[in-house]
Amino acid sequence: MNRFARLATRVLGVPLGLVWLEPAGEAAGALPEYWPPETDPAPEVLECCRRVAGGGRPEFLSRPEDGAAAFAFAGVPLIGGSGEVLGVLAVVGPSPRVWSDDERQDLSDLAAACSAQMRMRKRSANGRQAQEAAEDAAQAAEGQAHRAERLLNRSELLLRASEDLADTSSLDDVRQRVGDLVSGDLKPARIDLMLLRQGMLHHVPSPVGGEQTEIPESFALSSPWPAAQAVRDNRMVVVDALPETDAASEALGSPAFATQDLATAACLPLRGTRGVLGALVLGWDTPYKVGVEERAVLTTLAGYTAQAVERALHLDERVTAARQLQQAMLTQLPVTPGLELAALYRPAARDDMVGGDWYDAYPLPGASNGDVTGGLALTVGDITGHDMRAAALMGQVRSMLRQADHDHPGKGPDQALAALERACRRLDLPASGTAVHAHIRPAADGYWHLRWSNAGHPAPLLVTADGVVERLVQHDILLHHALPPGPRTCASRSMAPGSTLLLYTDGLVEEHGEDIEANIERLAHVLATAPPGTQLNALLRSLLDTVGPREAQDDTVLFAVRITMS
Repeated sequence: MNRFARLATRVLGVPLGLVWLEPAGEAAGALPEYWPPETDPAPEVLECCRRVAGGGRPEFLSRPEDGAAAFAFAGVPLIGGSGEVLGVLAVVGPSPRVWSDDERQDLSDLAAACSAQMRMRKRSANGRQAQEAAEDAAQAAEGQAHRAERLLNRSELLLRASEDLADTSSLDDVRQRVGDLVSGDLKPARIDLMLLRQGMLHHVPSPVGGEQTEIPESFALSSPWPAAQAVRDNRMVVVDALPETDAASEALGSPAFATQDLATAACLPLRGTRGVLGALVLGWDTPYKVGVEERAVLTTLAGYTAQAVERALHLDERVTAARQLQQAMLTQLPVTPGLELAALYRPAARDDMVGGDWYDAYPLPGASNGDVTGGLALTVGDITGHDMRAAALMGQVRSMLRQADHDHPGKGPDQALAALERACRRLDLPASGTAVHAHIRPAADGYWHLRWSNAGHPAPLLVTADGVVERLVQHDILLHHALPPGPRTCASRSMAPGSTLLLYTDGLVEEHGEDIEANIERLAHVLATAPPGTQLNALLRSLLDTVGPREAQDDTVLFAVRITMS
């Protein structure tokens, strides 16, 4: 601003000019600019400037009012855009003088120009400040937007985790779902799921393959691996690889990470209702910052994973127990001269993966010391359900039907089924389903005599040695605890040597969207065209693979009896 001071000295013909500025908000300390620059004005001059600024009006003095100094002073306030006083443009003469009207006008015009310049500078400074503030705000908004987007993505990840992991039923399913979830957002280069059993952490391989064959299946909980430490301490452990260190990768995560070139690993304990179940380990091949927000996300994800793992382990234990129970109740087929017997059971691939289907074969009453040449009882049945309850009811019905045969020696299979129904009604046993119960006894010339009673079950198939198939369609109503017991009918056939009787449950021929009659016809065709001499076990497996549904929605029994050729 001293150029206006210089102009003022030239226009008004005085040796000293100054622009006196007082910073806004500061009570003391004027900031004058002089012309000539090296001039040091008297304190009286500065006092005159302060008086002009305070009054907001021009002052033209021939000499100071107190008369203490001999100089002339002229000062005009500098006005801002809002009418505020920004400072003073002043000139000082060395001796008293009278300021003419032209001189007053010249100084006022120069003050107006100086004011305009100051306002322009102020607007420019305000504009720069506003631009800088806008840029700062934009950067802050962009950062907040990125953070909000990141938080939204993490929230969506946890929502998907809560939904996707809620319906898993096996460890393979859990491992696959976790891998799918984290691959999109967290983008780890490696995922490892480990379970704790008897002081060892066991690696759960990926169900889709691609795992390294050299990965050890288990390692001790007491080992120095960070995953083991996370389980021992029940807390998240985050480790970073040390650069240019041979042992860096071996200190990262778990043995599954030992041969990986990873930079960061996060080891999370899987907390179950009865303790720590194992660990979930994520590894990144570039340095990955696991901050407070990321720790919260990983901890929540590990919680959902732990719930899914605990449920899968429970279901696995339940299914194992159910299968053991059902296998214990499935009969070991008796060795019978003149007969070849084979059976095949496939559990349902849903619920408890067991059900109420069963087969049975035992000597008819009257045989001594387990002798079966007097005849066999044959049964295939289906108690409604695909769970532990159905398997338990099946076990009771199976035993009660055996008892019915032994309580009615010499009677037909229809009498045994009727006795079973009466017993279920008396005992209030809620058993419902279907069954074929048959008696087969040896006859002359290698023939066997078959008698059967069908309680609403799929018709057995009888195929002769030359491939002629007959459907044994005679049947009565199904078994149901709410139906009053009624008389059961009995049918019979003579089975020649080489004949095969096939009993089966509906799981073999029922499939959603398929015609059951067409499937039975296909079953009969495959049975009739089987190569002569095919072992029954191989025949049953072929029938199941060829005719059975691709997905086992129901459990299935196949039971075959063949009259051997002498």
